[in-house]
Amino acid sequence: MLSAYVAGDPDAGASIVVVQEIFGINSHIRSVVDAYAALGYRAIAPALFDRVMRGVDLEYTEEGMHAGLAVREQVAWATTTIDIAAAVDHVRRDQPVGVIGFCYGGGVAWLSANELSIDAAVSYYGGQIHQFIDRVPQCPTLLHFGEIDHMIPFGDIADVRASYPNIPIHVYQGAGHGFNCDVRASYNADASQLAHERTTAFFDRHLRSS
Repeated sequence: MLSAYVAGDPDAGASIVVVQEIFGINSHIRSVVDAYAALGYRAIAPALFDRVMRGVDLEYTEEGMHAGLAVREQVAWATTTIDIAAAVDHVRRDQPVGVIGFCYGGGVAWLSANELSIDAAVSYYGGQIHQFIDRVPQCPTLLHFGEIDHMIPFGDIADVRASYPNIPIHVYQGAGHGFNCDVRASYNADASQLAHERTTAFFDRHLRSS
């Protein structure tokens, strides 16, 4: 059984599954869960690395990155979406559920959009989206990228945009990889705020419009 960080009213009218980076369920991911709970959602971050190593909680350092990558390489994409489906089922309660993911989690959010029964998906700097460019989202999907992300070639973003002209794809000027994370050196406050505003409006429209 996977562990998870959960916050918010169990009887909320909609829920959000937050998908971790390679750094595990660390303080930043917990703060994202708390932020969506504060907006009135039931929010959950499943510990996707529990299948390999329980309690992964890494810092944004070179050592943390290498440790996280080593664990991620042992986690299959197929089992990851199974675990996201379990988190969705855990919070659904016959109410809408959205998925949001960051970096590695951004790729997972993309796969969730085209493999799972969810109501909306948001991906931040999901480098693996290009790897799965042939998958077609089955729910409203929103993508965020940084203009100067050293981990995601700009050509990959252009390919995704060309393949899915109807999906809103935002590229933030001067923003790099991890621009949303306020404990990373790459944090970009302006890009983070604008992406957050767009994301909350997107979730409000697709999860709470009824």
